Amino acid sequence: MAKSRIGLLLAVAALAHAQDRPAIERWVAAHQRQVMAEFTELLSIPDVGTDRQNIRRNAEFIRAMLERHGLKSELLETTGNPLVYGERNVPSATRTILFYIHYDGQPVDLPKWKQESPFHPIMRDGRMEDGAKTVPNFNSLDKLPDDWRIYARSASDDKAPIVALCAALDALQGKTRSNIHVVIDGEEEMNSPSLTAAIARYRDKLKASVLLILDGPVHASGRPTLAFGARGIVTVDLTLYGPKMALHSGHYGNWIPNPGMRLAQLMATMKDEQGRTTIAGFYDSVPPLTAQQRQVLKGVPDDEPALLKLFGVARPDAVGESLQEAIQYPSLNIRGMQSGYVDEPRTIIPPDARAAIDIRLVKETPPARMVQLLRAHIEKQGYHVVDRDPDDATRMRYPKLIRLKTGEGTEAYRTEPESPEGVATTQALTRIWGAEPVRIRTMGGTVPIAPFIRELGVPAVGVPVVNFDNNQHGDNENLRLGNLWTGIVTLSAMLRM
Repeated sequence: MAKSRIGLLLAVAALAHAQDRPAIERWVAAHQRQVMAEFTELLSIPDVGTDRQNIRRNAEFIRAMLERHGLKSELLETTGNPLVYGERNVPSATRTILFYIHYDGQPVDLPKWKQESPFHPIMRDGRMEDGAKTVPNFNSLDKLPDDWRIYARSASDDKAPIVALCAALDALQGKTRSNIHVVIDGEEEMNSPSLTAAIARYRDKLKASVLLILDGPVHASGRPTLAFGARGIVTVDLTLYGPKMALHSGHYGNWIPNPGMRLAQLMATMKDEQGRTTIAGFYDSVPPLTAQQRQVLKGVPDDEPALLKLFGVARPDAVGESLQEAIQYPSLNIRGMQSGYVDEPRTIIPPDARAAIDIRLVKETPPARMVQLLRAHIEKQGYHVVDRDPDDATRMRYPKLIRLKTGEGTEAYRTEPESPEGVATTQALTRIWGAEPVRIRTMGGTVPIAPFIRELGVPAVGVPVVNFDNNQHGDNENLRLGNLWTGIVTLSAMLRM
């Protein structure tokens, strides 16, 4: 579809439905106290995935929530934590929207939280890092300013979208055009081991026209955001072998090869000065970006000079012309290297050297193929590759010896922004907000539900609502309240698709 035609459709949609937003915002303004009371109660239930008793308390609470907000709900038992499922069907609907959220949270390090407990929500009148003060008795207030923040585990990741979706259903008074199905995962922070397997048992409930993923933050600009994909990942650990034991560098230096030096030399063969991977075939399966796709990338309002200044980096790698373009390709990252001693003055030739690598994947680069390309590159450098520690016979046979150990891979997924589902979700947000959202073709991070998307065979689009500076996965996780209020408006637009 030509860009001009898409732009015309979006403009027409915005004009035709501009009246929706004021009504939703009036509802939000009148119900902030009730929404916050439900949110606080949900946040007060501990939700670490391995805490089975409290996880089930979460699931039962959320099931009752969905029921109160107009969805027929139930728990779907799995081999692990239960899924919470809700649905509301419209007799004349031609589309079924499946919303994916999760209710489990990251583990907590209690001493690092600046409050009594991560499961005792507190309100601050801004960011803790800026010296914001605690607001007492906040649940008694009818008006809660946008810049206030609630601090609790899972405030942003990922209980806020649950509350926002329920509130949006109330704001719309159940008036939806599509069938609405909701599945809420209890193991996302544990890589969702039971989710994909549950499809065989519950496929009829999970059938949908489009999957909307309510997770992750909006763009740093704060504008409404759609994310049409996420990169996958596969990890590789390399161990390069030297002598069987540490040797004195004075007695044996210049004679016994140093595995640390050899590992550095090997890793240096994998990238050029511009940061592009030199592994043969690494980028070959990724098709050239179309003009329309490049336009989507250019539409993301990244402030790259500010980011470089923040990170203290003078010049970025040149895999793409921008940050967004770089993310469209697979990447190879050394996340750590280790050999011998650094802080202790031990002058030895170490017995081995290790490198931990992650390869970020795009839709066209499956994990197994990328690992095979890496292995072929290492073999081309003259190394014999093993999958376990070598015995003496192997050590004496091969002068260049390395072990390659692969972690479990997570696939990437992507639904193109110009696809029918991409256009429909873009229209929905443009309609409610009067301007086109930030459209991210592929997020740099990885989500564990790509196999779920593949097995369902359904287009998937991310609809994030929380603030980008939320300390997600860290201590003092928080949600900026303005993101909750605007999130209700955004999700009301998705419900009206």
